[in-house]
Amino acid sequence: MAFSAADVKNLREMTGVGMMDCKKALTAADGDIDKAVEWLREKGLAAAQKKAGRIAAEGMAYAVDIDGIGVIIEVNAESDFVAKNDLFVEYVKGKTVLEEQNDKVLVIGENIKVRRFARYDTGLSVPYVHMGGRIAVLVNLETESTDAAVIELGKDIAMQIAALNPTYMDKS
Repeated sequence: MAFSAADVKNLREMTGVGMMDCKKALTAADGDIDKAVEWLREKGLAAAQKKAGRIAAEGMAYAVDIDGIGVIIEVNAESDFVAKNDLFVEYVKGKTVLEEQNDKVLVIGENIKVRRFARYDTGLSVPYVHMGGRIAVLVNLETESTDAAVIELGKDIAMQIAALNPTYMDKS
């Protein structure tokens, strides 16, 4: 089955993958868009495995409270150029992890690793992100209060943690 330049453009818009890879996918799938998407997904898995050994030391941290659940995450890429890319930033800010990671490795072209994360289901979580994601802090307070003064206190504590990087003796 033949395909047109519009089909290549449509596949690119759907997947975010480069034009040449979209053309290869459509060729391999005989012009079938659904099969081409699957072909690209399989290629993404292969690319992710191939790049898995490469060092991913640059990245960004992000903290957020969504419906009372506080989450903080650090995701690394191979270069600071990619760590500042809008596609990478959107990935960090909340997609499903493994499947999206493999898709993004194909699109971005670098190894990407979730380095660490934490999640808090109780209390009040106050996020703070500094320097465009170079530093993120999530302060979890043992309170159910959503009073503005309590949130402001949490933000002030988070800002101090980001600025001073304090050590601690134990969890308490």
